[in-house]
Amino acid sequence: MSAEPVFANEAARLTQPERGLWLLQMQREPEMNTLTHALLDAIETAIETCRRERARALVFTGTGRAFCCGAHLRYFAGPEAELTEPQAARDRYLARIAALFDRLEECPFPTIAAVNGFALGGGCELALSCDLRVLADSARIGLPETRLGAIAGAGGVQKLLRHVGRGKALEWILLARQIDAATADRHGLTSAVVPQAEVLPTAMTLARELRALGPQAIAQSKATLYASEDADLRSARRYGVDALALLVGGAEWHEGMSAFVEKRQPRFDAW
Repeated sequence: MSAEPVFANEAARLTQPERGLWLLQMQREPEMNTLTHALLDAIETAIETCRRERARALVFTGTGRAFCCGAHLRYFAGPEAELTEPQAARDRYLARIAALFDRLEECPFPTIAAVNGFALGGGCELALSCDLRVLADSARIGLPETRLGAIAGAGGVQKLLRHVGRGKALEWILLARQIDAATADRHGLTSAVVPQAEVLPTAMTLARELRALGPQAIAQSKATLYASEDADLRSARRYGVDALALLVGGAEWHEGMSAFVEKRQPRFDAW
């Protein structure tokens, strides 16, 4: 594989540094990687490309001091303002962000946020929409929209609630807290907290671990987990049984079972 970009624009570049493993690097460092139309285009392209190429994992990271600092506020105020009416703001920008972030949860492959710095507002929502999060020990994450007279509207309120519970979600959101990495880790938001220089290598190590596992099993496990959040226990259990039944008898199932009987590692990463 090559580090040459498969897609690049002014906001981000998409590469496949290793077989099956994709990396979207947000690179608007002077403006803290805010969610411009160009960056949303790049995220959409990354999702579509990874689906088409049957990616085994997609990693997001930023450059400079920020992972992503949320909405591009110049769209709402100042000489670049183009979203001054509520309906235009919703239909041309906010709804698109929410839909893209929801698609990350719906992807059959796992997604990892390698949070190298500030992940605030929409950047926090992006990180929460990924399946796994690796944070730099200097990173800050949060939904500080109440400082701007706004609300996190792209799923952050709902997803933070599910991660940390009502009490902490209310505290952090209403008080516009910026949460340090150690606190985020204590509340279950992270897979790892590491020095900044190790954030992307650690995320890629997780991606390699995922590549060694059954891709269909991962896809069904992910779908079952997210569906279970909105279902009662019996419905969620039925969903899990049906998901397992879809795997029984398939090539991946046979490889896993054969590897167990033969006392060897399954060779899913060769697919």
